[in-house]
Amino acid sequence: MQSGTFRLFRFAGITVYLHFTWFIMAAYQLAERAHGYSSPIWAVYEYLALFGIVLLHEFGHALACRQTGGEADRIVLWPLGGIAFVNPPPRPGAVLWSIAAGPLVNVALVPIFGALVFFARQSADLSPDVLRLFIAIRFVNYLLLIFNLLPIYPLDGGQIFRALLWFPLGQIRSLKIASVVGLIGGAVLALFALWLRSFWVALLAFFLLSQAVNGWRHAKALAPETGTDLPPSDTAR
Repeated sequence: MQSGTFRLFRFAGITVYLHFTWFIMAAYQLAERAHGYSSPIWAVYEYLALFGIVLLHEFGHALACRQTGGEADRIVLWPLGGIAFVNPPPRPGAVLWSIAAGPLVNVALVPIFGALVFFARQSADLSPDVLRLFIAIRFVNYLLLIFNLLPIYPLDGGQIFRALLWFPLGQIRSLKIASVVGLIGGAVLALFALWLRSFWVALLAFFLLSQAVNGWRHAKALAPETGTDLPPSDTAR
């Protein structure tokens, strides 16, 4: 995942990397969104806000993992979002908190963006572009929250589902079940991409399918070697 990335900054012992293709997606999105504002600069603000929301989400994962005594030292941002490389202790509760903390950041942002939209609507002095920007940011936050909570491994929802299954079933069986659900979800998304004729949705579907396959292979490799449940080296969003 770090191939083609460069370092942005380091905070709280966590290094943030940006994939070069992020700029390609940024240029595409800016061209698509610029017509919605009186000036293209507002589309830049909107995309930077998206960048900030994704970054906060990933830091939620990393810092929560640190709270459990786990390791988290890298975040990679790329066109389809972000990945926090976290390695929580081999306990379902630790894994659950490390994963759930990301969406909880989006939940915490809901009233903040709601208040910004409310006050922007009440103020006649503000530019209409300000209201459009706040509405767009609020929508993006909702969209990221809902999408990430889909029970498709390795999305947050899929990993939360797997962590909940871990309590009664153990890590290996829970990972197998989550991976199968991820394969089904990725296949459905691939069909949706064909229907939309969307390259980006197809790329996302390919990523989900490949990670679900990797999850299944990892579970299969663990069983004969250990006979017990062990954590994977990385838990990525």
